[in-house]
Amino acid sequence: MPRVMHFEVHSSDPEKSMLFYHDVFGWRFNRFGQEDYWLCSTGDAPEPGIDGAVILRQQESQSVVNSIVVPCVDEFCEKVSAAGGVIVVPKMPIGDVGFVSYFKDVDGNLFGLAEFNEGN
Repeated sequence: MPRVMHFEVHSSDPEKSMLFYHDVFGWRFNRFGQEDYWLCSTGDAPEPGIDGAVILRQQESQSVVNSIVVPCVDEFCEKVSAAGGVIVVPKMPIGDVGFVSYFKDVDGNLFGLAEFNEGN
């Protein structure tokens, strides 16, 4: 069953947001390449939970995006469309790790689907 595996906090001031989450929760951040995208570690195994990222805000109304791991983004793109969802960002590579695509559900909520290459 596909599960939420990642979240994104959209921020107009990523540095300020990262400082906030670090000071409050102790979360750690590392920039992903040259992108305005910072991976976030929220804890250590075996504690339950998921990790995420802080990203430069692109839309004023968006605050948090959950991403769901699926075996095949293409297959789930079809399922999302058939169920009334809308593709917002078509399938694109995540470096050499896999693929991601973003959608709006039937209520306009943004979410992502992620597919990882074997070994990642």
